[in-house]
Amino acid sequence: MLHYLLKTTGLSLCLTLGLVVSSGLSAMAKQPTSAEKQAKGMQLVTKLLAGTSAGSVPLPAKFGKYTVEHLFGEVWQGTDMSLQERSYLTCVTLIALNREAEMRLHFVGAKNVGVPRARLEAAIAHQVHYAGWPVGMTALKVLHEVWPVEPKGTQK
Repeated sequence: MLHYLLKTTGLSLCLTLGLVVSSGLSAMAKQPTSAEKQAKGMQLVTKLLAGTSAGSVPLPAKFGKYTVEHLFGEVWQGTDMSLQERSYLTCVTLIALNREAEMRLHFVGAKNVGVPRARLEAAIAHQVHYAGWPVGMTALKVLHEVWPVEPKGTQK
């Protein structure tokens, strides 16, 4: 009986390992190439950060590759969240961390992908209770600078 269990366990283990290896190989075969990730990343950067100062600071080659190919060509391409959700979540994170320079880019990006300004205002109002009042004031200042409130009757 013990021999049978070991044999069965060994066989199961081999089969399990075989499935892991074969599914790993099929997953590897479906991975986009570096050039594809670069192209997708640039397309997203162009859409998301249109009208910002993105690209005005020269980046070292490796940092630029990580930004375009990995961050925007892979991470932002996931299907588990929409583009608007990713943009909003990024803005909320930047607010909490008080990252003013990045807020300038990503608040415009949020506008570019359809996140309502009122949603960012609500996020700022919520964040001040956790991240601090100065964080909220900085975020509101940046939001007003890069995305001014439109006069009544002209809002979309």
